[in-house]
Amino acid sequence: MQPIMWMMLQVVPIMWRALRPSRISDMPAQVNTFWLRRGYEGLTFFGRILTPTQELADRFNRGPSPLKTHEMIHLRQAQSCGDSWLRFYLLYIWYWLRALPMNRRMKHAAYLLNPFELEAYLRMYDAGYLARHPDGCTEWRRYASMPIEERLNLYRQLFYPSR
Repeated sequence: MQPIMWMMLQVVPIMWRALRPSRISDMPAQVNTFWLRRGYEGLTFFGRILTPTQELADRFNRGPSPLKTHEMIHLRQAQSCGDSWLRFYLLYIWYWLRALPMNRRMKHAAYLLNPFELEAYLRMYDAGYLARHPDGCTEWRRYASMPIEERLNLYRQLFYPSR
């Protein structure tokens, strides 16, 4: 079997055996290079963190870090989406598609202006954020209600304040 097909098939058991987000307390990391674009270090996938290298998977599995917090925020966001991975991913894709035209103005805007990513990036260095939100992270809803242009301005103010 070709390597690409094998990498695609490796995610089927993850999806099939996925627990509801509320039943997951920690997400193990495992290597899967097919689903990750170059430059990304982790991807939340039905209660697992997919990484492009074993070194990154080991780093995620060792314990708390800003990267692990970022991915765990996505778990809590899925909990806040009716405790459903499917609803979380459908909303994620919807917000990504709505921001896609902004890619002409800013590289990776569809990803970076996604309300789920805004919350995760803004809170990944806050060590107590997950503890303060044990039943789900919902700040993404505030960002989702903002016009995309306002999210762009917020992103620029927070991450590039000197511009």
